[in-house]
Amino acid sequence: MPLARSLSVTSLSGLEDWDEEFDLENAVLFEIAWEVANKVGGIYTVIQTKARLTAEEWGENYFLVGPYVESNVRTQVELIEPTNPELKRTIDKMNSSGCKVYFGRWLIEGSPYVVLIDVAFTAWSLDRWKSELWDLCDIGVPWFDREANDAVLFGFLTAWLLGEYAAQSEEPPHVVAHFHEWLAGLGLVLCRHRQLPVATIFTTHATLLGRYLCAGNVDFYNNLAEFNLDKEAGDRQIYHRYCLERAAAHCAHVFTTVSQITAIEAEHLLKRKPDIVTPNGLNVKKFSAVHEFQNLHAQSKNRIQEFIRGHFYGHLDFNLDKCLFLFIAGRYEFSNKGADIFLEALARLNYLLRVNHSDVTVIAFFIMPARTNNFNVETLKGQAVRKQLWDTAHTVKERFGKKLYESLLVGQLPDVSKMLDKEDFTIMKRAIFATQRQCQPPICTHNMLEDSSDPILNCVRRIGLFNSSADRVKIIFHPEFLSSTSPLLPMDYEEFVRGCHLGVFPSYYEPWGYTPAECTVMGIPSVSTNLSGFGCFMEEHIADPSAYGTFLYICYTFNCLNMQHFTSYLLSTGIYILDRRRQRIIQRNRTERLSDLLDWRYLGRYYTAARHMALAKAFPDTYIYEPQEPTSTTGFRYPRPASVPPSPALSRHSSPHHSEAEDNDDEDERYDEDLEAEKDRVNIRQPYTPPLKNKSPGNSNGITMSSQPVLTSEFLKIFQFNMFRYSLLHQQCYQ
Repeated sequence: MPLARSLSVTSLSGLEDWDEEFDLENAVLFEIAWEVANKVGGIYTVIQTKARLTAEEWGENYFLVGPYVESNVRTQVELIEPTNPELKRTIDKMNSSGCKVYFGRWLIEGSPYVVLIDVAFTAWSLDRWKSELWDLCDIGVPWFDREANDAVLFGFLTAWLLGEYAAQSEEPPHVVAHFHEWLAGLGLVLCRHRQLPVATIFTTHATLLGRYLCAGNVDFYNNLAEFNLDKEAGDRQIYHRYCLERAAAHCAHVFTTVSQITAIEAEHLLKRKPDIVTPNGLNVKKFSAVHEFQNLHAQSKNRIQEFIRGHFYGHLDFNLDKCLFLFIAGRYEFSNKGADIFLEALARLNYLLRVNHSDVTVIAFFIMPARTNNFNVETLKGQAVRKQLWDTAHTVKERFGKKLYESLLVGQLPDVSKMLDKEDFTIMKRAIFATQRQCQPPICTHNMLEDSSDPILNCVRRIGLFNSSADRVKIIFHPEFLSSTSPLLPMDYEEFVRGCHLGVFPSYYEPWGYTPAECTVMGIPSVSTNLSGFGCFMEEHIADPSAYGTFLYICYTFNCLNMQHFTSYLLSTGIYILDRRRQRIIQRNRTERLSDLLDWRYLGRYYTAARHMALAKAFPDTYIYEPQEPTSTTGFRYPRPASVPPSPALSRHSSPHHSEAEDNDDEDERYDEDLEAEKDRVNIRQPYTPPLKNKSPGNSNGITMSSQPVLTSEFLKIFQFNMFRYSLLHQQCYQ
């Protein structure tokens, strides 16, 4: 489903549309990926969300190519006859030659055409094609690597498809083939070797070797130029995969990647500098009701609170109105995703909240899929107890209401002492006794198959955060993707994110980072690092990211994330959420304003530029592309919000200033969302436009400001006084 945004935050006029100057009438686009109609990871999200915009641009000449997976086809694809006569002849010819190729519409937004190839049906050709691959590229694929075997089959079949399409066309077509990741890359290599009339693009969303090296806890970014690539790939038994990826990168007419940080990585590991960076976007849908996304936050937060009431039954000794929800989500890569540093920061936050006797409770959710066999019985019991208490309360309320009604009918004020009889007290006492619990609330909501070796659970045991009554920080590990059909936490991921206060993603290796991007689109502030693609993108495009709720932990020298420094940063910058409710609302408004920056309507232009560049390189007689290097003054940055004081010295209050009667004294509130958005439209700088034919990039000056947000929380003041004392004591506390 498309993520949504509100009309209460006006779209910024600085993001102007491009003029289309290329004639695509005789051009055909094939986008090839293993995750077409086959959800495996983040590439599925990229292709699915981008499909509508690409289909609008290319119309009937846009085809997605992926593997045929029957279970997915039954629920996601409508099989139909090909509408393109050349493609119909191509599919018929392949099917008559021993293949199984299907054609249909992918039932997502945009309804793009899909060509699905059954790789298992042609497995009888695997040995022959492996031998051909060895003769052609000197790349040997071991028999036991099933994923690489699938890549070989898929690569040869896609090259066959493209070659047959070119042969079946009456006029020489201008074909663009866009390959995603190494699993599809072999098809690109074969297209170039066979000299097919195809303009090729290769996009790497993360390098294979980079992911493996970072998972091995190496100082990755400081040693990019020092790695012995062949040895490192061989030691990890991925040399054949690495060779396929590197060959695709070098053979492509245009090589792209998703972020500047990954471009640096690809230049060192794949030995080719990307031609263009193509950031990932989202479909942003606008609401018709003003401030509707704020209402959705309140509704989703209430549903999370209901889950908390059941999970912590018997130990619900904290105020849910002063409870803050933090979360981290993504693939279960303990170090790469920053779960290790997040846990350490939570341990230190717990210590500070306890020694300062704070009444704030922080609940941190870890949404990372791991191997489980079922729900935890104690967790299910908690939700059952909560529902039982709710039913009991309603029963007593109905009995109370009936007696009150009868008393008022006879014109008498009720005697409160007689409104509840002995039976009512018995029912309530039984309900109270049912909430007694001898054990602590569970950390994990499921039964883990590898409990003793699980990284998150082992770290929790080491730092001692067991959800005890004395702890001000609670941890809930949900090792499964969220679903609205779950009996435990019946919420989709989007609903869950909307109900939280802050997303924390201190990733060490994150080529892009959809999780903080989704937070931004939904108006939820997040903490990220400039080692992630998203962090680099926001740092480049926003003058002061923290003013818009995107808190970036800066690693200036690409050192490994330092836990103690990050803890201090998380506390001193992200602690704004302990301020009053109105400031959190204003912060969500500012965060959500960045939706336009992450919309495919804006970011899709980079994919358009990559295709035009590939067409110009493959068909220079027909297409012209004039690359120009951007000057140091091109680009733009969002200015700081107009209502934020430029320096903490100018005001003792954060912006906007609060009156004591916060909810009733809105006339004195200096913050005006519409006025602030109007000022931003005036101050906006034009984005750098990747050049098209007869079009040069703009020369607007970027704004560079780096003021820190003003923090007025009483807790933050206490924290500043105790920081030095804490730095001396924390090591003794956690030995």
